[in-house]
Amino acid sequence: MKNSNQTLILPVTGMSCASCASSVESMTAAIKGVESSAVNYANQSLKITFNETEIKLSEIQKAVQSIGYDLIIDTENAEEKQEELILNYYLELKQKTIFAAVLSLPIVIIGMFLMHMPYANWIMLALATPVVFYFGSSFFINAIKQARHGKANMDTLVALSTGIAYIFSLFNTIYPDFWLSRGVEPHVYFEAAAVVIVFIMLGKLLEERAKTNASSAIKKLIGLQPKTVRVIQGQTEKEILISDVKVGDQILVRSGEKIPVDGLVYEGSSFVDESMISGEPVAVEKLNGSKVFAGTINQKGSFKFKAEKVGSETMLAQIIQMVKDAQGSKAPVQRLVDKIAGVFVPVVILISILSLVAWIILGGENGFTHGLLAMVTVLVIACPCALGLATPTAIMVGVGKGAENGILIKDAESLESGHKVNAVILDKTGTITNGKPLLTDIIWNIPQEEQQEFSRILLAIESSSEHPLAAAIVMKLAEQDISAVSITDFESLTGRGAKAKFSGETYFAGSHHLLSENNIEVPQEINKEIKYFQEKAKTVIYFSSAHKLLAVIALADQIKTGSVQAIAELQNKGIDVYMLTGDNSHTASAVAKEVGISNFKAEVLPAGKYDFVKQLQKEGKIVAMVGDGINDSQALAQANVSIAMGKGSDIAIDVAKMTIISSDLNKISQALNLSKQTVKTIKQNLFWAFIYNLIGIPIAAGLLYPFNGFLLNPMIAGAAMALSSVSVVSNSLRLKWQKL
Repeated sequence: MKNSNQTLILPVTGMSCASCASSVESMTAAIKGVESSAVNYANQSLKITFNETEIKLSEIQKAVQSIGYDLIIDTENAEEKQEELILNYYLELKQKTIFAAVLSLPIVIIGMFLMHMPYANWIMLALATPVVFYFGSSFFINAIKQARHGKANMDTLVALSTGIAYIFSLFNTIYPDFWLSRGVEPHVYFEAAAVVIVFIMLGKLLEERAKTNASSAIKKLIGLQPKTVRVIQGQTEKEILISDVKVGDQILVRSGEKIPVDGLVYEGSSFVDESMISGEPVAVEKLNGSKVFAGTINQKGSFKFKAEKVGSETMLAQIIQMVKDAQGSKAPVQRLVDKIAGVFVPVVILISILSLVAWIILGGENGFTHGLLAMVTVLVIACPCALGLATPTAIMVGVGKGAENGILIKDAESLESGHKVNAVILDKTGTITNGKPLLTDIIWNIPQEEQQEFSRILLAIESSSEHPLAAAIVMKLAEQDISAVSITDFESLTGRGAKAKFSGETYFAGSHHLLSENNIEVPQEINKEIKYFQEKAKTVIYFSSAHKLLAVIALADQIKTGSVQAIAELQNKGIDVYMLTGDNSHTASAVAKEVGISNFKAEVLPAGKYDFVKQLQKEGKIVAMVGDGINDSQALAQANVSIAMGKGSDIAIDVAKMTIISSDLNKISQALNLSKQTVKTIKQNLFWAFIYNLIGIPIAAGLLYPFNGFLLNPMIAGAAMALSSVSVVSNSLRLKWQKL
């Protein structure tokens, strides 16, 4: 019997918190015919397996719509539609936040300084109404959604406190005599309601802004693949869409073009930049039978290859999928304030109701009046402003301090997680090293007076060569003001080097194999130097005439200044440091030894780096991944804390949550210190916000009244609420002056 189960990943819209995701998941899982359902809040998607004979996709969509959310079931353009919806929501929220702030400013001025001006309450009412019920409508809608599922979060607190403050102020504006006849001043709290809405909207705006940028890394990865392909059909060439390429198609790639799919070269040769896969700066020579990969860039020369893997099977497609999975598989930030609010809100409501009841029973003649005031005062003083500001203000100051020190931080999650890191993975090329081969040594086998002339011949040969290492030799010789001679009969020798003639004499530049072919011997004393170069993982180029070795040139990707010190500092903090590289084991071993790293892996492909991060996480490690290339992107996405080098690829920078602008490894330790200081400040802020509530709520309820007749005025409660927010902001600003 044919299996009619289908598994799809569909974008979900309308989710604003983790409990929304839980609601969608539980609703879809309960539908008959659905085998499994998992909602990923981080990337706003539903992975669902269902039996097509029992349930239709449109019916699943209707079930999700019934609880206030939606599914995008047009699988062809689903991601584009989701991105468009997120962007439109962000632009709408931005507009609403600006208008809400503009309307709230005069309310604050009137409420704080001009409360006795004519019609002050009515003006504030007119300005506060759209702020609370139009611009802030999402808080009330989300609070109702939470209540349906028996849950509460920050939206519940915002809706409850601003709603009660508004209704109480509205009553006092329309019927001030109710309180005046009982000897009580009818205060209004429109400014408190409006300002809370604006502050929280601003926080949500920053969150949505991050979401609109979340897919840029994926877009850039997809952009590595050309849209059309040149296919060979018989004796003719035909340009077709990449989506139409089939396994076995013969494809032509010219100089400078991107390779469209994975395959095997069968004609021609070239050098291909594979840094997106290996991370190594030196282009790889491709000959008959060599493998080529989608997204890599052909440099000089053209070749033909046969397509072996197309579509979702290519290595580039798998990198894209792994980045998506890793970005989405992380649990959303544990929102401490939301968790606390889940308990705090019901407790506050209960205390406010108990205050009213207690006053009605025990308060005598004015029991109801005092009870109603106490109830409102409890709700006003318990407003989440201090709680809501505790985390974002510390994060904002922390992010600003990071930027001042050359550390760009994209989100709160990495700043919160950094202090827990106990394992740091460093990519080699471009992270520990400069990522560019340079000529480090040249040993001549001829008298000094002849070296200038032969340098000119070497420069001429290397200037004509297409080999990636030739550029490093040319650059070094050009710096010495050496000018090239005019050579003839230049010939590139595939896999060995190059040869040319000058004044009738033949000269060679290339590998040791080229010397052996032409029976050119290397003197014993120079062999010792070559052995030393190889131990230091340097690449050796031989320059000779037809009869004699003239010079040995050593090239290496040099270790960055400060790398050794930075690695030692991390290790002194008890952090395990690992090095991963796509380079060979000999080079990896030499670099690891030089910088003091004992844990390293060589010849690691992108998937291997990703797997290594996951393996360390399974072992209970909190992992920071530091990289600079496309090949690091999925490992960066999977890591708990991802750090990109500022001079690295745009994709690595997009995926990473932190970027070191200067590419100085010493900044990693500073970033982890900043995380520690920021988290400490957040904890202090939450402590003071709760101490304030712990003391303020019982007093607002009237606890002191039986002892000294003191009953807290709602106006004073509003001022106390503002003071708690000021204390939280002030404590956060202290971060600015702490040393990293």
